[in-house]
Amino acid sequence: MPATDIQFEALQPVSAQALAGCLRLQQVAGVGLLTAHRLLQRYGSFQALFETDYAALLGCLRPAQASAVLAPPAPALAALVEATLRWQEQGGHALLAYGAPGYPPLLARLPAPPLLLYVQGRRELLACTALAIVGSRNASQQGKLTAQRMAHALSDAGLTIVSGLAQGIDGAAHAGGLAGQGSTVAFIGTGPDRIYPAANAALARRIAVEGCVVSEFALGTPPLRDNFPCRNRLISGLAAGVLVVEAAAKSGSLITARLAVHQGKELYAMPGSIHATLAKGCHQLIRRDGAKLVESADDILVDLGLLERAGAGYTQPDDAFVDTLLQALGQQCATADGLSQQLNQPVAELQGQLLALELAGLVERLPGGQFQRVWQ
Repeated sequence: MPATDIQFEALQPVSAQALAGCLRLQQVAGVGLLTAHRLLQRYGSFQALFETDYAALLGCLRPAQASAVLAPPAPALAALVEATLRWQEQGGHALLAYGAPGYPPLLARLPAPPLLLYVQGRRELLACTALAIVGSRNASQQGKLTAQRMAHALSDAGLTIVSGLAQGIDGAAHAGGLAGQGSTVAFIGTGPDRIYPAANAALARRIAVEGCVVSEFALGTPPLRDNFPCRNRLISGLAAGVLVVEAAAKSGSLITARLAVHQGKELYAMPGSIHATLAKGCHQLIRRDGAKLVESADDILVDLGLLERAGAGYTQPDDAFVDTLLQALGQQCATADGLSQQLNQPVAELQGQLLALELAGLVERLPGGQFQRVWQ
């Protein structure tokens, strides 16, 4: 359903005690998320875990792990807890703890869900039906345009567009998602107070207001190489499916694609020229990994069973009406309302025709709800 139809309960702030326990456990050497969840399931709380004795921990941990768990917290922990509590108090910010109300159900089903999510913006988007769009950081201009148009069309159909805020396809997908009603969610591989790459800082600030920016990493975490594959599992985890637009044979976006397969999500890929380096990854997904070939937004909406929900927005273009509509646009920009009055056609029907022409590359949507003809 569209994000605007979802009502969320008031979120209770994460307490200082719970936050300190969570951050302390995350800093324990040799204890990953799978082990952390096992420990919490056994002991029931951070406090009980840290108050247990060495002998008891040996029942489920190696000696080095048990010693690390019971070691005194790092001196910097108190300052990090205080900074995180201040971050939580800022407008539009929220901490979502695993197991607490508001934690995204789809992410909770992952084998190793984050203990804590740092959320900026519209957290209700985390409960919406979503599609991930990923691809090359060094995308072609055509690839970025295709990703943006696909994201826009799918967002207009009510899907939330999920990606990783990288340059290239990710950034274009976020921009397209913001342009539609479904908006966008960006999962980042740094702490919530840091944005990478810097080139997407303005886009990130916009998403933090109009969409949602999410991190599982503590404040101050830099862009470490190993964090981005971790981030990718959240991108695919939140989505009903993953669409890959332009990817080289060894592209990092293929990690997200294969995670989607392991998570039981739908996998889609857009084909390209057999001579194009940036098409080889997509062709590999189609040929070897069972990805479904996608040429239009309709292909995905039909496959997900959402075409009926999209309604008039996905009416196929009426060939008899196309020339009339393009002539009405002529050399000028126009809004759907203006065209409705000029052509004496219902606005809803016109919106569907305009979207179909936009997907065909014949019409371009501009800020302010205006449309213009694309001259070939």
